[in-house]
Amino acid sequence: MGEARADDLDLAPLSASLAEYGVLIGTRRIRPGDEAAASYPVVAGAASLARSRASGAARIVARRLLAELGSDGEAPLMRAPSGAPGWPPGIVGSLAHDAEFAVAVAARAGRLLSVGVDVEPAEPLPADLVDLALLPAEREETGGDGVKQRLVFACKEAVYKAIHPLDGSALEYPDIEARLTAGSARLRDGRRLKLATLVTGRLVAAALAFEGFAS
Repeated sequence: MGEARADDLDLAPLSASLAEYGVLIGTRRIRPGDEAAASYPVVAGAASLARSRASGAARIVARRLLAELGSDGEAPLMRAPSGAPGWPPGIVGSLAHDAEFAVAVAARAGRLLSVGVDVEPAEPLPADLVDLALLPAEREETGGDGVKQRLVFACKEAVYKAIHPLDGSALEYPDIEARLTAGSARLRDGRRLKLATLVTGRLVAAALAFEGFAS
């Protein structure tokens, strides 16, 4: 959508599934100059430049989505103390990036209370993170497939981004059970979220929290 190029991610299948819920998603390969769109000044240093460039790329995508929603396509999307972006009134959304791609989701608030997104390289999850992040049921479902395990990890990151803006919950990985086959996540307190995922050149996961999402 928008500025899509041949080397961008093809999010069409995920976009179609999210459209059912009124959620827009977009992506952008991170490029030199994207740091100018970040919501904070760039600090000297290669690591800082890379973070600012990725942050700027995600905001370029987000502002495009906001314009498509009829909202403020020039919104500053300033970072809150938690690190999450501040969205215009009546909008829910989320940003994510890895070393090469930025992703954003946005929707009008209503029955949808919050949304989170994550993007990861389509590579096996390191063993130490498997031990840290996956529950026994998740390990059983993924059957030792490292890429699927990383997709579970991405789902949990997306769930955190959806939940934390709602109530400030400091969720740990074991507090979230993500089931890929069912397309849902369950929190330790019983709340449930919808999951939508895509496996392509990257792993992309979105988590949606709706009104009445307690079990």
